[in-house]
Amino acid sequence: MRQKPTVAADVQRPSTWVRYRARLCRSCQGTCCRLPVEVSVGDLVRMGVVDAFEAEEPPHRLARRLARQGIIEHYSPGRQLFTLARLANEDCIYLDQRSRRCTIYERRPETCRQHPHIGPRPGYCAWRPR
Repeated sequence: MRQKPTVAADVQRPSTWVRYRARLCRSCQGTCCRLPVEVSVGDLVRMGVVDAFEAEEPPHRLARRLARQGIIEHYSPGRQLFTLARLANEDCIYLDQRSRRCTIYERRPETCRQHPHIGPRPGYCAWRPR
C-alpha cells in the first residue's frame, strides 16, 4: 500500500506536486481549488449561474453581469472563456471554507472535472494535508 506524501506541495510550483491518486483528495486542503479556473458558457449554464436563454446573449454582456455579481474575475474575448472569481486567500468562490469541499461538485466546470488529467502538470496534484 502506498503511503501519503509527507511533504506538502506548493500550488504555484508544479515541480513540487505529487503523482495523483484518488484517495489523496480525502486528506487534502483542496489546493487545486486555488488554481485559476477557466469556464465556458456551457459550464456557466451547468453551474446554474446562467440559464439557457441568457447563454444566447453576447459573452461580453454576460461577463459584465457576472463580474458585478462576483462570479467571474476575467473574460477573454478571443478565447470566449471566463475565469471564475476567487476569494482574497485565492480559494475558488465555490470551495467551502470549513469542509474544503466543492459546494457545486455535481455541477462543477469541465476544467475541474478533468483535473488533474489536464492542467499545469498532468497526472500530478498540489496535495497539501488538512
